[in-house]
Amino acid sequence: MTIREKIPDGLTRRAQYFVQIHGYRIPDPGVEQHRAQWLEHGIPAAEIDRAVAYQEIWGGIALPPSPHYDGGPSSLSADVPEGAKAEGWWFGAGLQRTALPYSFMIGPEGEFGIHAGTWVSLHGSIAGWVESVALADHARRCARTITMVTGEAVEALQLDSLEPVLEVAGRADTWWRGADSLVAVYRGEAECMLAPQCRTATVYSGLDEWGLKGLVA
Repeated sequence: MTIREKIPDGLTRRAQYFVQIHGYRIPDPGVEQHRAQWLEHGIPAAEIDRAVAYQEIWGGIALPPSPHYDGGPSSLSADVPEGAKAEGWWFGAGLQRTALPYSFMIGPEGEFGIHAGTWVSLHGSIAGWVESVALADHARRCARTITMVTGEAVEALQLDSLEPVLEVAGRADTWWRGADSLVAVYRGEAECMLAPQCRTATVYSGLDEWGLKGLVA
């Protein structure tokens, strides 16, 4: 099922185009049907409301794989909230494409991230994640050269002179824009798994004005 007629609000034109052209929506039964059962298990109504709202907007959307996290969720779909009043509540954001040691989740403040005992927020919102996947696809198509950097070398990148790409709502993962380059920095797995060697960055070079921004208005 295509999603040409119902693309979530708040995305840049670049991300809207990416979702419209490359994404599709699969049938998804939603989570409202589980409300009574979840309430019986002590899950607060407000947290169920958050999962239902997420599902209504994003549920069933399937996108091409992201460059990292083994492609990201196979499709976006809310799952049972878990947590406690003191630490906050999370709910599943979508199933993994492959076997991974962590889950993709939506955090207490609506962040998108990964959880494996340790919670790491990758982006400030699910929209930020979608923007990052769309930008990676755009940069890959437009760059003249692509350079991968890993481990300690990631910290040697000179990012102070670059401007942050705000639409990705970067947390552990960030994007930066230079005069003719885009830099994507991925620290999520390193922080979640306490494995600094997993830090990764991708430098997309040789970009013109279109390559740097694309459809962003």
